[in-house]
Amino acid sequence: MEKRAGRERAMEENGKESVRNDRKENDLKETTGNNGEEEETRRLIYRGWKVMPFIIGNETFEKLGTIGTLSNLLIYLTTVFNMKSITAATIITVFNGTANLGTLFGAYLCDSYFGRYKTLGFSTIASFLGLLAIQLTAAISKLHPPHCAKESSTCIGPTAGQMAFLLAGFILMIIGAGGIRPCNLAFGADQFNPETESGKRGVNSFFNWYFFTYTFAQMISLTLIVYVQSNVSWPIGLGIPAILMFISCLVYYMGTKLYVKVKATGSPMTSVAQVMVVAFKKRKLKPADQPWLSLFNYIPPKSINSKLSYTDQFRFLNKAAIMTHQDQVKPDGSPADPWKLCSLQQVEEVKCLLRVIPVWTAAIIYYVAVVQQHTYVVFQAVQSNRILGNSNFAIPAASYIVFLMLGMSIFIPIYDRILVPFLRRITGKEAGITILQRIGVGIFLTIVTMLVSGLVEEKRRTLALTRPTLGNAPRKGAISSMSALWLIPQLSLSGIAEAFGTIGQVEFYYKQFPENMRSIGGSLFYCGVAASSYLSTLLITVVHQTTNGAATGNWLSEDLNKGRLDYYYYMIAALGVLNMGYFLLCAKWYKYKGGNDDALLELYGTEKTNMRSP
Repeated sequence: MEKRAGRERAMEENGKESVRNDRKENDLKETTGNNGEEEETRRLIYRGWKVMPFIIGNETFEKLGTIGTLSNLLIYLTTVFNMKSITAATIITVFNGTANLGTLFGAYLCDSYFGRYKTLGFSTIASFLGLLAIQLTAAISKLHPPHCAKESSTCIGPTAGQMAFLLAGFILMIIGAGGIRPCNLAFGADQFNPETESGKRGVNSFFNWYFFTYTFAQMISLTLIVYVQSNVSWPIGLGIPAILMFISCLVYYMGTKLYVKVKATGSPMTSVAQVMVVAFKKRKLKPADQPWLSLFNYIPPKSINSKLSYTDQFRFLNKAAIMTHQDQVKPDGSPADPWKLCSLQQVEEVKCLLRVIPVWTAAIIYYVAVVQQHTYVVFQAVQSNRILGNSNFAIPAASYIVFLMLGMSIFIPIYDRILVPFLRRITGKEAGITILQRIGVGIFLTIVTMLVSGLVEEKRRTLALTRPTLGNAPRKGAISSMSALWLIPQLSLSGIAEAFGTIGQVEFYYKQFPENMRSIGGSLFYCGVAASSYLSTLLITVVHQTTNGAATGNWLSEDLNKGRLDYYYYMIAALGVLNMGYFLLCAKWYKYKGGNDDALLELYGTEKTNMRSP
């Protein structure tokens, strides 16, 4: 009996060990590289939060470095390089636009050839060299024009050599931004196992805490670093960001042996092009009956992409996977000519991309409202009472943007630690609410933000016109007696809106793009930000030209007291309402990647279960 009991205990222990091994296997992921030759499969261990000190530390120092330089660069160009305001503003605008659009190219190289680890490493070093070059222009007298006194009417501008050195620093920073911005979030999320519950929760929290550190870095840069640059010394003020960027490089490479390094698997856009081309070639074919069963399907054994189930959207693309008598298949099951026959998996991956675009366009309008809180709110502060209490201290107008970041920084931990667990108990969803619901809340809050902004501006303008003023702002107009602290509600609301909408967007692009295109998904966010900035510029131009000479006066007058900035805010709120309706239609129509299509299940019956992902 004792021997039998011993054998049973041994069998039980073996069973438990087998379960532990199975769980361990589930925490391993096989990825392969594509560098022109075969590489052996490597098993990668997901360490999750254990490597976050290196990743979030790297990102925090990187943001402190880049934002610490860029936030005050306009003043640097006009005071140290003696540029005209319009010239400096043009350079900054071109730099920001190129850096945001350059993320597409950086993401393409990352996903196609180098992988996120190598791209981030190279880009971080490029950013450091760029910041160092800009710092040297301040530290070495021969690299910038001679000092120009404030009372001087003519100042000596930069020479061709000085300008070339400065632009070289900008180019290095653009290269760095093109690789860092689309890859850093995806690289951090790669460290969590997407197949486990803890891994899924880790990814959700990582996005929240990433933006928490981002806004923290912005606040430090807009206060301490900008203060040193403006009041102590430009060489020291620009040297601090360069040192922080160097620390970022060190922290990043300290975790090299611990990272999950998902390797590039070749150009993902080639597969997209193949589906489009083959679907066009076969456009005259009759649609397949029961496409989830009859369409050609082949998944490479070493593919890093998750298996996708059939969706009944963009059905014209299904023809790319219809196998005709002319199509041939290799012994391993792959198509002999991928430009004549594509797999259902490829078709569904392209559908993932197309489904994201309508949501992306809605996000562009959403961010237009956020942009206003970074621009015109400063002008509101200039013509408001910025003196604190009975003191003589006046808060700088540009510093009020810190309240937006402060609202976001305070709300993110509350959302992650309190709201999400509470909503999870109610809805049963891992993240509390769906990603699209989160984005929708952000869009709604921007509408509220613009309405509050309009009401506050109306109050500020009324007091300026009917009550005693506090003097005149240079080149602006009378300063209203309304306290600038009344701008805090709209700024805080905008920060909370970003906590929902902006973070939701980034998470949405990461999760809904195929795994081998996640860096491109990350770049899509920055392209949307660039598009929002350009759209905001277009709106300002149109409103300025349309209302100039109107009975109500120019809405966007240089003197806000003579303009109707509140009308402009209400107009953006109205656009937000239209955008909200458009977004709700998109959200209702949208099918999540890998999600079950219940409507189609009812339509086609139980046969469709055969095509679902395991």
